[in-house]
Amino acid sequence: MAQNGEILSSIQAAHLTRHQGNVRDWPIRLGLKIGNINPFLGKYRPIVGRCCQSCSPHSWENYFHKSFASMGFCNAACITQERTRFRGWLVRKLCYVIFVLDENFKQDSLQNLHNKIYNSKRVQAVINSEGNPAVKNSSHNGENSSNWLKMEILKILGQVQSTLSPFLIRLVHWSFFRLLNSAFLNVQLNIGQLEMVRQVSQGSSRKPLVFLSTHKSQLDGVLLSLILCSQNLGLPRVAWGDTYTAPTLRAILKRLGVLFLPAEAKGHKKGSSQAFSKAVVASYIDELLADGQNLLLFLEEPFSGAWHLSQHGQQWLEIICAAVISGTLPDVLMLPIGISYDYVPDYYRGMWLLSGLPGLLLTAFVTFGFIGVRFGCVRVDFAQPFSLQEYIANNLFSCRRSQTSLEELLLPMILGTRSGPIDSDRLLEWHASPQSLLKEEEQYLVTKLGLHALSAGVSCSAIMTVSIISALLLHRYREGVFLSRLTNDFSRLIEETLFRNFDVGFSGQRHDLVLHALSLLRHSVFIYCVSLGDVFILPKNSESAVSELSLHSATILPVFAGEAVGACAVNALITEMAVFIDCVDLHAEILLGQEEITEKALWLCHLLPSDILLLMPCLSSYCYCQDVLDKLIHCGLLLAEEVANQAPTCDTGRRRFSEKLLWKAMDDFSDSDSDYDEESGKRRFKINQTGNSPDFFCFLCHLLTPALKTFRRVAEFLCEFHYEGHESECLEKVHHFLLKRAQLDASYECSNRALASSAIQTFKALGVLTESHDCYGLTTLCLSEAFTIQENQTKLLKFIQQFIYKD
Repeated sequence: MAQNGEILSSIQAAHLTRHQGNVRDWPIRLGLKIGNINPFLGKYRPIVGRCCQSCSPHSWENYFHKSFASMGFCNAACITQERTRFRGWLVRKLCYVIFVLDENFKQDSLQNLHNKIYNSKRVQAVINSEGNPAVKNSSHNGENSSNWLKMEILKILGQVQSTLSPFLIRLVHWSFFRLLNSAFLNVQLNIGQLEMVRQVSQGSSRKPLVFLSTHKSQLDGVLLSLILCSQNLGLPRVAWGDTYTAPTLRAILKRLGVLFLPAEAKGHKKGSSQAFSKAVVASYIDELLADGQNLLLFLEEPFSGAWHLSQHGQQWLEIICAAVISGTLPDVLMLPIGISYDYVPDYYRGMWLLSGLPGLLLTAFVTFGFIGVRFGCVRVDFAQPFSLQEYIANNLFSCRRSQTSLEELLLPMILGTRSGPIDSDRLLEWHASPQSLLKEEEQYLVTKLGLHALSAGVSCSAIMTVSIISALLLHRYREGVFLSRLTNDFSRLIEETLFRNFDVGFSGQRHDLVLHALSLLRHSVFIYCVSLGDVFILPKNSESAVSELSLHSATILPVFAGEAVGACAVNALITEMAVFIDCVDLHAEILLGQEEITEKALWLCHLLPSDILLLMPCLSSYCYCQDVLDKLIHCGLLLAEEVANQAPTCDTGRRRFSEKLLWKAMDDFSDSDSDYDEESGKRRFKINQTGNSPDFFCFLCHLLTPALKTFRRVAEFLCEFHYEGHESECLEKVHHFLLKRAQLDASYECSNRALASSAIQTFKALGVLTESHDCYGLTTLCLSEAFTIQENQTKLLKFIQQFIYKD
């Protein structure tokens, strides 16, 4: 193909990125129908980001704005004279300066803050405890001890925050406004969602707002702070993790409104100093929210290809929950935010490998146009807010009911020591802290709240063109595809996305959208112009190219997570049947039982972490798997078995309700499921082989292949080398092993460090690894005694392998 064609140069592709109107100059004259992509079905956009109706029913009703699903959008990065107090030619030239100078943001109005924190209940409780820092310092007593403690409070507050600098904030905002326009085409905001947030923040019963955001780039903090301030929603305090450790950079960020956790509060120092520091930070946040200021938290680290709750985000969330549980704050409104990029600046030529100050500076250089790159569009979506007090009241006393650890739940199934069905849910992974502000049940509630908010933020995030094209190239057309077919599949995948109640962040003619995405992915694909006038796209096999496609395509997984779990479960059943049947393929008339599909899906849901699949913690795993089966039927992948001389399965019009479907008498307690139909539980299905169903089935299986292959390879490493050592060293060696294995078949999507870390945590919970603590407090891992046996190792690898689709 390369001999008959001509490779499009990266210079031409970059030219197409800068001049979006010239995408038609690409050599396509195929006589294709020019179809428009509409980001809605009918007259309404998908309603995304609704809060959980079972956990917060009152918030579901009270905080729903009538314009929530509005189709209107505004460009937050574009400032015109209509947004200023003045009009005229000079104003149009200086509108950004005038707008920034007129920005109103709430200054710190907390007087004698250290005295208020010293007199707070939390701090006084720590001081009066046996291990308080004042008692340890015997040279201070009475008034001297009080003054010394206030100095310690000021020292801790100096690590957390600084006084806002209006000049620096306005300078950064003006610069960021100008530079966003040079790096991105626009920054889209849904007008209906903005009205909802304004109504909540400026209403008569105003409550402090805590924004819970996803984290796609290291620039998200400045971007969201700018957007919220420019839309008259106030300048929020941004709570960041420990990523940026340079003292100069930390000082500048704190003057811009960034909050950092001190070293003692993060657990770097144990004992009373940690408890005292946590109490001070918690009291400061209480005063901040009570003063009416808003807070912005990131629930995850900068996105690395797999969703994972951030430890720092959970620590900040714990402080807020402690304030509501203790009654210091009556209530707080939690508002998830989803961020979507056409092309994330951090991914540019492998920059996601850098973190901290180097990654931030390089991202800033790329974003601000110093390298001459543009990244398409940015979309910010606001989910529906919900009351934290209501969520706590509905979930605090039912956190771990009927939940079992992963080791008790899944290990007997792997080793073959239990043949009965799984009758309970998996317990979420969490680590109780003895120095925490909350009890164990309340700490577990914080983990559930973080997963709830992360799921809401991801579900309201718009799907962009690059994500869809990356998923198709990586999971379906790894060997290359013609542009005409890629365009058709692009349209079909958009329809499937909209039907699943996810929004898309684009519109226009479909071939223009595909070419726009390919121009952004030009460093990861080869583009050939063939003699027939078509274009052939071939993904590169290099580490940077495959990893980049994998990172972008990961945002598609939440859309099809249920169907992907079901497809892998069906694949596991077919793998089992291959042992008994000589030739088994998807075209054979294989009948699959409903109970068997549900059971396999349940096993897979327990194996994969909840934050990878973004499972709602309030939803039972069995109900989720039942929903998975329904999705497979609705999308046409499974067809119900039709028995001759009987009415079709879907035809209920001529059926009569039998006695076994009626409610039983009150004195009959023989079966709690009184309306359960025994025959429906025995339904059987076959795989649909018509149309595009086989290709769609393979695509769904491939969506979970990176995670499943990573889990299998980590298990191979642990079983082969019988690793024993510190957890951090284990992660480094596992990641090196994954990279080495990926070089054999260019499967670099299976060498993701975040997935490797999730696999290690899963194997710890499963009992494959046992952990202990050495004299320095570091966690030491070693292979458990049960898996030193070769037979059990084989069973573990076989259990994971059954879900992996083989081409």
